[in-house]
Amino acid sequence: MQAERIEGRTDVETSAEGRVELRRDGVVIKAGRVHYNHTDGLARAAGDVSIERQGDRFSGPLLNLNLDKFEGWFESPSFFFARSQAGGDARRVEFIDRDRSILTLARYTSCDRDGSGTPPWMLSADSVRLDFAANEALAKGAVLRFYGVPILGAPVLSLPVTDARKSGWLPPTVNLDSKSGLELAVPYYWNWAPNRDATFTPTMITRRGFGLGTELRYLEPKFGGQLKINALPDDRLALRSRYSTEWAHDGTPWPGWRAQAQVARVSDDAHWKDFSRLKSVLTPRLLPLDLALDRQADLGGMDTRWYARVQRWQVLQDADLGARIAPPYQRNPQIGGQLNQDLPGGLQLSLQGEFNHFTAAMGADPLLPTGARWHAVGRLSRTWETPGAWLTPSLSFNHARYALDQPMADGRTQASRTVPTLSIDSGLRFERDARWLGTDLRQTLEPRLRYVNTPFRAQASLPNFDAAGKDFNVVSVFSDSAFSGIDRVSDAHQFTAGVSSRLLDRDQGHELARFAVAQRLLMRDQQITPEGPPFTQPVSDVLLLASSQLSSRWAVDAAVQYSPDLARTTRSTLGLHYQPGPFRTLSTRYRFARSLNEQVEVGWQWPVWQSASASSQRCSGRVYSVGRLNFSARDSRLTDSLFGFEFDNGCWIARIVAERQSTGRTEATTRLLFQLELVGLSRLGSNPLRVLKDNIPGYRLLRDDTRPVAPPTIYE
Repeated sequence: MQAERIEGRTDVETSAEGRVELRRDGVVIKAGRVHYNHTDGLARAAGDVSIERQGDRFSGPLLNLNLDKFEGWFESPSFFFARSQAGGDARRVEFIDRDRSILTLARYTSCDRDGSGTPPWMLSADSVRLDFAANEALAKGAVLRFYGVPILGAPVLSLPVTDARKSGWLPPTVNLDSKSGLELAVPYYWNWAPNRDATFTPTMITRRGFGLGTELRYLEPKFGGQLKINALPDDRLALRSRYSTEWAHDGTPWPGWRAQAQVARVSDDAHWKDFSRLKSVLTPRLLPLDLALDRQADLGGMDTRWYARVQRWQVLQDADLGARIAPPYQRNPQIGGQLNQDLPGGLQLSLQGEFNHFTAAMGADPLLPTGARWHAVGRLSRTWETPGAWLTPSLSFNHARYALDQPMADGRTQASRTVPTLSIDSGLRFERDARWLGTDLRQTLEPRLRYVNTPFRAQASLPNFDAAGKDFNVVSVFSDSAFSGIDRVSDAHQFTAGVSSRLLDRDQGHELARFAVAQRLLMRDQQITPEGPPFTQPVSDVLLLASSQLSSRWAVDAAVQYSPDLARTTRSTLGLHYQPGPFRTLSTRYRFARSLNEQVEVGWQWPVWQSASASSQRCSGRVYSVGRLNFSARDSRLTDSLFGFEFDNGCWIARIVAERQSTGRTEATTRLLFQLELVGLSRLGSNPLRVLKDNIPGYRLLRDDTRPVAPPTIYE
């Protein structure tokens, strides 16, 4: 205890006056006057009293507290919780012990009161029972008001008082879309173990009926995963029951082993259109059942990997024949092994052997060949490298053997082929110091030359289970084959030449600009190509690439594919990004592929209005426009689009976003998302944040660098 004046009797009582400060077991009491009884541990404080503990603070006129038991009362206190950066006041606080207390006639908000004395939002309750050990604040007779209007009421309201998870009803969410109408969901969160939880979400959809969503999450020492099930027993719009299931699992059942599962299934082909927001897979019309087991081991100094896999697909086809998709083959099963070994003399050896049994997915062309394939691929290489140059010759092979369920065109059901490849990769590295626009730079010049020789092997009569043409880009132009996968290997006798140059900040080391050009020179015609007809031109298309961080605000990138044969550009992209500060981002991108598509995309997050009292350092008191527009010049129409506004008033944020998502050439779904975020309490309504982050480059949550947001409010 410290104060301007202290008096008392030793081991009996102590009285202090004048800026008194009493500390004990992490509790700090400040007051004008304090009387402490050593016998029963009772402290009485008066005159601008405050009590602080772990960042939380209570203050008021009169405190009566037993410091041994932390038992007592506080008259007319105001309070502040550090975790949520919010607080309020109460008529009285009863301290039961160090973990439990009761507030009577309490009010809670994160807003500053305006001139009328009423904050924009306030949660009031007849009584609030705080239990930090149980992570619960239980409010009775709770009412949430927004600008004086009651928007939510509950006989009993339960909130978490720490960052830990807690069972209970979560705030309701509301969705509105053009297909299903209004959807109201009230999720219940069950924290049934420290490493397991579940969320059950009863849902009412005006046009479809009642449904239930379930999400289970588990995290064990050796495995973890997530299971989602959504059921709509009686869809009044589709006149049938609807469901979707997603399961993701990853674990290490034994040392060195890894087991993975990814499963997604739905009730019908139209599910992805009607409930597109429920999908978390990258291919909403191609749903996987993928089970894999692999083991990595060191065998006699050799790095090996052994694996087994089953991969099947559910294909969601469209009634429009022109919009149907061709599914990939299923693997039932896939079994293989890999080996990597460093040999004497700097040689590096890599080998892979694999067996696959390929079957056709449901809805695939019934005339597609099916059967088994065993393949082996290997590479032997050696790298010589100096600070300014490198050279890597390599010899590789691709061998495949087939046993088919149907005869090929020549009547055979078994076939094999082996394709060898010789390649020599080389490059140089030059650097020099430079100065541009007052900045000290380091410029690099990095020419590269790669030679590839692959003899022609007839493959047209063989099945194609997993090979596809590679996208022509700065990486694939230097690859040995124009195909990914095993079943097709392009013949080649060619040189690929390229050069790149980079400008680096000499002091900071980051890249300011990059320029590159690359082209292939063919020494003979290429017979096996992704397009089908042989490639007879002496040179390939030219790739030109450039990117630059023009300043801390501006960035630009461009890529051009130019055809010497056609004497014009066949494909190009151009992107421009402007970000002058927090919550200000504007990006545009132009994509062109001759005879295929031409698109312009614009995305932004930008303030459009600011109140006179808004701080220049914070985003409060501002309206932001957010959106992304994707325009197809080929079809003269907007495809996917997003547009909305965010209003940040400091202690609350409102978001309203309209999203249009194409689900076919003539079909689209429009959704309206509205969310009210009460800073320090909860978010109410539908959640557009994931949509904004996924669609707007550089988008930032308005509360990223300001006050923390409390966990979701829970209603009982």
